[in-house]
Amino acid sequence: MDFGLGTILIVIAIALAGYVIVVYNGLVRARQMVQEAWSGIDVQLKRRADLIPNLIETVKGYAGHERKTLEEVTALRARAQALPSDDVAGRAQVEGMLSQALGRLFAVAEAYPDLKANQNFLQLQTTLETLEGEIQMSRRYYNGAARDLNIRVESFPSNIVANSFGFTKAEYFEIENPQDRVVPQVSFN
Repeated sequence: MDFGLGTILIVIAIALAGYVIVVYNGLVRARQMVQEAWSGIDVQLKRRADLIPNLIETVKGYAGHERKTLEEVTALRARAQALPSDDVAGRAQVEGMLSQALGRLFAVAEAYPDLKANQNFLQLQTTLETLEGEIQMSRRYYNGAARDLNIRVESFPSNIVANSFGFTKAEYFEIENPQDRVVPQVSFN
């Protein structure tokens, strides 16, 4: 059987097309994983944002003169909700500041024994503690998905396909300020 140059070129073209399709589909899958992971973070941050007004009202009833801390938490919550959901870096910065402000709010609450014993406050505290853990897990999942996409976008030869079809690196959901990395302490035991 005589394979001509034309046949060899057709086989190479088919193999190359198959490779491009496989790489493209892998990039699409990785991008979808990033979007799914970001959606998970967004849901957890929304749950936390929805919890904050109840927390503020409960603390306000006992520690109303701690106005500055209450206003700061309220302002940061509003600022976080005003950001576009795809602004990963902006959301990370504001959410980090919000976590710190919530930590300060709980520190203020420490000075009020009646508040610490309030059943509603205790329930809100437990819910917030659970949410903070879920936010951290969601952030790790998102950053892992972003890492996988970024590796595909930057690695040779998949970067050729990525650049040809407009795939870009995903931003990591990172906290810039090292002090913001401290998890708010919400335990009153």
